[in-house]
Amino acid sequence: MGLIGGMARTAVVAGTATAVSNRVSRRQANRWSQNDQSAYAEEPAPPPQYAQPQYVQPQYVAPAPAAPDPIEQLKGLAELKEQGILTEEEFQAQKAKILAS
Repeated sequence: MGLIGGMARTAVVAGTATAVSNRVSRRQANRWSQNDQSAYAEEPAPPPQYAQPQYVQPQYVAPAPAAPDPIEQLKGLAELKEQGILTEEEFQAQKAKILAS
């Protein structure tokens, strides 16, 4: 089978697929239109009602506070220790907390 034969077969297959697809589409459209018509015959549809637009005021959300810098916290603890406000044990306990977080 040559090039012309392959093209002819492709054209036949494509044409058949298009015809079948169109027929299915028409049948579905007819069914849907019949269903729509029967629904209108039973009960008239109420007029559409439109909701009033709801306006929402934007709420300001404060940004989350920045995480404290562990280096600065350790420097502050060292100053408190040098001033005699913290003991060595308190300094080590606070230092361990800062480094663990």
